[in-house]
Amino acid sequence: MKKRHFQKTPEPSSIGFKKSPDKPIFVVQRHDARKLHYDFRLEMDGVLKSWAVPKEPPKEAGTRRLAIETEDHPLTYANFEGEIPAGEYGAGKVEIWDRGTFDLLKREEKEIVVALEGEELKGIYVLVRTKYGKGEKGWLFFKKVS
Repeated sequence: MKKRHFQKTPEPSSIGFKKSPDKPIFVVQRHDARKLHYDFRLEMDGVLKSWAVPKEPPKEAGTRRLAIETEDHPLTYANFEGEIPAGEYGAGKVEIWDRGTFDLLKREEKEIVVALEGEELKGIYVLVRTKYGKGEKGWLFFKKVS
């Protein structure tokens, strides 16, 4: 959250922070910035852990996507849709592509497994840390075969 200037953009800060009442939430935001990508966010540790996915998230098993870990976002960001002004970090249009809840099945330093219940993404998804892409920030993101 260090790169953002909340007083200059419509993005929500951590003001109004509320923990989800039931299951943790996830959100995927389509972000048309310098390059179109999708921001995959999981509620963990009181924030939205976030990854930038350069291509549309996989709906079918067998499709793997690169996911670059980005900075944590406040939970209030899960509802954000709007235009980040030119000249600001992440400038461009942000819209919600999918949202829902998840069950955390496994969380280790190099692997996260979740069962997603969204409109677009349903099933067991895996994030595996790789050495590919931006040092230790690169992950593979895929849907597990049922």
